[in-house]
This record gives sequence, C-alpha cells and structure tokens, in this order.
Amino acid sequence: MADYDLAIIGGGINGVSVAREAAGRGLRVLLIEQGDLGGAASSAGGRLIQGDLAVLERRAFRRTRAALAERDTWMRIAPHLVRPASFVIPAHSDERPPWLLRLGLLVYDRLAPPDSLPCSAAIDITHHPIGDALQRPFGTAFGYSDCLVDDTRLVIASARDAAERGAEIRTGARCVRADRSDVWRLVVIDRGHRHVITSRALANAAGAWAATVAETVLRVAPPRASLVKLGQIVVRRLFDTDNVYVLQNADRRLVFASPYQRDFTMIGSIARSFKGDPAAVSMSANEVSYLCDAANRYFREHIDTSDVIRSVAGVNLVTGRPGKRFAREGTTTFDARRRRAPLLTIFGGDITTARLRAERAVSRLAPFYPMSPPWSAQAALPGGDFAPQNFEAEVENARERWKFLNPNQALRLVSAYGSRLGEVLGEAKQKSDLGESFGPELTAAEVRYLMTKEWARFPDDILWRRSKLGLTMEPADRQRLAAFMAAHPLLS
Repeated sequence: MADYDLAIIGGGINGVSVAREAAGRGLRVLLIEQGDLGGAASSAGGRLIQGDLAVLERRAFRRTRAALAERDTWMRIAPHLVRPASFVIPAHSDERPPWLLRLGLLVYDRLAPPDSLPCSAAIDITHHPIGDALQRPFGTAFGYSDCLVDDTRLVIASARDAAERGAEIRTGARCVRADRSDVWRLVVIDRGHRHVITSRALANAAGAWAATVAETVLRVAPPRASLVKLGQIVVRRLFDTDNVYVLQNADRRLVFASPYQRDFTMIGSIARSFKGDPAAVSMSANEVSYLCDAANRYFREHIDTSDVIRSVAGVNLVTGRPGKRFAREGTTTFDARRRRAPLLTIFGGDITTARLRAERAVSRLAPFYPMSPPWSAQAALPGGDFAPQNFEAEVENARERWKFLNPNQALRLVSAYGSRLGEVLGEAKQKSDLGESFGPELTAAEVRYLMTKEWARFPDDILWRRSKLGLTMEPADRQRLAAFMAAHPLLS
C-alpha cells in the first residue's frame, strides 16, 4: 500500500489549494515545498481578488463571471484576509473614453452575483476626497467594488486548513527523483535527510519550476508554456483615502495603486516575458521606472525610482505570452495511463480562481479514489469563521480582551489571524506577558506561533510573508529576531 494517495510538489497557492481540497475530500496528502510556502509568485502579485477588467475588455464574460463568484466565496470563507475595497478609475483624456468605461463597469455589475458588493457609479471628483491626491484636470472618475487580499497569508491559511484535515506539509524539502509505475516512488531530501516515499498519484504544482520538474525529476514531457515576470513597487503613501486607484497607462495596461500596510502605497503590476532562473528574479530599473511613470501621470506627488522602498518580483508559468492572450485562469493537465500512476499538472492562473482551479483538478482523480464531493467553497479558512460585516467587531473584541493593544496593532493581528488570535496571544494581560519584543509590534509569542503552527523557519518568512513588518523593523530588532529563531530551531 502506498504511503499517500496524493503527493504534491510545490507550496504556492495552487499547491496548497490542491492539498486543502484533496485532504478535505478524504485523501491522504503530502505536500513538498523546497523553500517557504508562498515564497515565489504567490507573494509577488498585486493583492487583488477581482473579476479582472482587463479580461472583461477582451469579452471573456464567462471567465469574469466565474472570478466574481470566487471573489464572493473568498469574502465568505476568509473575511479576515479578503477585504472589500472601493476602486476608482480616473477618466484620462488620452485613454479609454468615459462612455466605454461606464459601459464596461455596467457589464461588470451584471456579471457579479446578486446582492454582491456595491455597484459601480460615476463620481465627480472635482470636490471629492478621491480627487485630492490627483493632478488636475481630472474631474470625472468611475468607482466600482472589488477586494484586496493578504496573498501570502491566504496561502498559509490554506496550508493550515489542509494540515488540520490530515495533510502533511513539509517545507525545506525537495523532490529530486520520481519513478512512475502503478504508484509514484519519490526520493525526497528533507533538511539534509533522504527519504523514499510512495504515492498513488502525483501533482506537479511547482509554479515557475513546473516545466523543469517535469523534465528533470519526473522525466516526462514538460508543458508548453512560457515564463512571465510579475512585479510591484512600494513607496510612501501617496493618498489619504482607502481607495484603490486604477490607472490607465499609455500602453493601455491597467496599473493599480493601493493602500499598503497603513503608511505605504503598492503600485503594480508589470507582467513581462522572462528568461532565466526564477529564483534570481528581480525588478529591473526600467520596470521600476515604468511603474513610477504610470503613477506620475495621475498623482500630484511625484515619485522617483529613489523613492521606492521595496520592489517585489516573482515568476509564473503560463500558457501563452503576456501582451497577447494567455491562460489567466491557469492550466491543468491530467495524465493517467494503464498501469501508470496518475499525474496532475497545475500551474499559472491568479489567486482569485485558485480555489476553483484546485477543486476541478482534484475532481479529475475521482475515478481513481473513493472521495467525498467538493466542499471548500463552503468551509471557512482558519480564523475566518465570522460574517464579513463583523470584521470591525472582531477588531473591537480583540481590543476589549487584550487591552494593551492599540487600534493599529489590533487591526494587524485580526487581519492576520481572525478569530484565532487567541491562539497567538493566549491569556496575556499585558504586553510583557508575550515575551521578548522585536520592535513595537512583533513579540516572542507571535514568533513561536508562526514557527510551530505556520512553518516559519527564517526571519524573512515572518518579516515579508507571514507579516510585512520588514518594512518598518529596525536592523537591531531584525538581528535579535534572527538570534531568537536560531536559538529555538525545534519550534519549526
């Protein structure tokens, strides 16, 4: 008998979504990730849960409808991580005419589920707070609703849910060889130790490395696809509102400027063809300038490349090429032959449709295993078992229970852990009960939780993925955090 029903290579949003869906349907699941969960393209996107206006412009109505339905699903099952936001598109005289923007948004409204987020509307921003940050003569804009997501925490929450349903999650583990017969025989190097594991089926969800894994590890024909670089920049906050500005660039691409970690603005994203090692990806000077120039067409406050505090880049594998039509919904292939264990390959796509993509992928295995029906659209992710409209109440309840939290601290913690904040803070009566502090916000109690429950192994896992505290933490605090984690290796 094989050790597992399904082994998954890759711990990005596709891999953890497949693990969650499969574990919840009764399969014995193993997920292998060579680095950190969500450490590549899954943490380099634009943090958007949306129907995608760019796709709608190409009349992909079915895809937009499905994405908008998934947007509402995410709000329902992860209300702490996926938050509604008001998006605004200033009408630029050199770009799409106002009537076309209005028509497109009316179609967007019609494609959304009934009783969803507020519908689109025209806005006179001449004397409206939305217009304060914009150059003149912008006088008209169009508002609509979509969502922002803490993308990496969504990956972690999905992995946590999978683990609680029986999946085994191994980070810092690499599959170096896979032999296929009626079962898969995998050779895995897990933190320096060699293991041989058998599985009845295998899923290649290695993201940008999926083709390489197929060719060198699985020794099968790689998928016919290309690499695309995703990238964002972070600058000081350019506007005081909580709106997301959708900027029409001169090349007709849409660039998003969104509030980020209270004091910053994220601007992105670029999507360019990429060649090279995905592990060595970074934003080029031209790409940073491109995003700065896009923002400078609209905002009063001018930004230079020297104002960029951080840039984030990742590589995704897609069918097709950027700038032309490519499979934004992702690609899934399935290979099952007589006396050959099934092989599922899943890559690409955005975070909005990841859950649905995983549900459909796991269903391909239904003829081979007895399994329960799809379920993940109805079950809350860890910490998300409250109604979306009660988010502010959750923040207030946190401040009432842990009176030493200030409003910003309570908001950050509830946004990360939702109703499971008690697992982090416990019965602490004052901040000193949480142990050593690393800067004004991070405590030893939270670090221990992230290491024991969320697979954090290194400081960057905490500072840039499970939180974004790396933006504000002082070097001395980073050094103390590194020393603390090195002194407690058994926690991870």
